[in-house]
Amino acid sequence: MNELVNRIADKVGIEPAVAEKSVGMMLGFLQREAADGPVAKMIESVPGALELVAKYNGEGEGKGLLGGLMSALGGGGIMGLGQQLMAQGLGMGEISKLAKETMTAAREYAGDEVVDEVVASVPGLSQFV
Repeated sequence: MNELVNRIADKVGIEPAVAEKSVGMMLGFLQREAADGPVAKMIESVPGALELVAKYNGEGEGKGLLGGLMSALGGGGIMGLGQQLMAQGLGMGEISKLAKETMTAAREYAGDEVVDEVVASVPGLSQFV
């Protein structure tokens, strides 16, 4: 996974440690929110993705006043993930690039059809990837 994390970090312009945690958080979000079959296939196809999900799944969830407020108002979802990633020091442009690069890599390993099913199963995700 280091090669993939480094590639994403370089393309987004962030530190590899931030990229690793952010990709793990993003994949963990998808594991919770996307259709079970396609997301499982996608995560299993990407080398090291299972380990990142295990390490960072739920990281930052409900942290801070805004995170707690979002959860209380039912505003988790994609916006909740955005707040979690911003808490890691990422700006909106970096989050968008991170999402696109992560899904591009997922397409390389799992194929377009599987990734398209994952994206289609999460409300609002298609506008970011």
